[in-house]
Amino acid sequence: MGDTTVRTLEGREAPAPPVDSPIARVPARVADDRTLWQRVRAPRHPRIWFEILLIAVSYWTYSLIRNAVPEQKAEALRNADWIWRAEQSLGIAVEKTVNHAVDSVTWLIVGMNYYYATLHFIVTIGVLVWLYRWHPGRYAATRLVLFSTTGVALLGYYLYPLAPPRLMTSEKFIDTVLVHHTWGSMASGDLKNMSNQYAAMPSMHIGWSLWCGLTIFALAQAPWGKILGLLYPTLTLVVIVATANHFWLDAVGGMICLAFGYALAYAWYGSMPHRLARHVVRRADPPLSLTAPR
Repeated sequence: MGDTTVRTLEGREAPAPPVDSPIARVPARVADDRTLWQRVRAPRHPRIWFEILLIAVSYWTYSLIRNAVPEQKAEALRNADWIWRAEQSLGIAVEKTVNHAVDSVTWLIVGMNYYYATLHFIVTIGVLVWLYRWHPGRYAATRLVLFSTTGVALLGYYLYPLAPPRLMTSEKFIDTVLVHHTWGSMASGDLKNMSNQYAAMPSMHIGWSLWCGLTIFALAQAPWGKILGLLYPTLTLVVIVATANHFWLDAVGGMICLAFGYALAYAWYGSMPHRLARHVVRRADPPLSLTAPR
């Protein structure tokens, strides 16, 4: 039905021979008539080898710069005293109470030590893999949020050295990693010389965990997934305080860095990452002319 026919010399109708029409050669993809600037800003389908290399190089660079910031002990301790007094004036200086209360429950504080040391990396990488596999169209924008959040945090480490509460000996905070002999923060015990001791502001444990939580909450379809997305940064906040690695205000600094990351992604892509298309639309060269060749 709908086949093209021709009339033969004998007056009968017969099927027309197939025609190599230019229309048949047009790819079943969307023609790319965007400007160069639009093409540069458009989401692209991620490539696994490039992403692995990018993440590895970026984290190596971040660690190198973070640990190269001068450890200004005297200034870092003065800043810690100022933060502690500021929190006392605000009525939120309960870190020491939380630290001592949780430390009295051995299994709980040991679990929090391992949580602090491991999930920071495991969950973040897991969310990146999840985005890459099931939300490739949103991957680049969400990754930009994470990378820019981490990048701006380096300015905080350089401009505002801050000692964590566990190094404030005058306030008698408990360094839970040392007390319980657990493998925890690289800023404690035998690993302390491998990490900058005075890079507590902002808290990237909060910046990264909140990035994970918001991403999961926005994109997960199952209600339990959304709940887990909200619980993860909340529990991380309790952990960083209970282990005396951060003040409440360090967490606020991490949130501000994350807000910067989302603002940058919105400015570049013109949309929040979770509102972009789930899959990248494949585009081709402009279609061939539909006029039959002469």
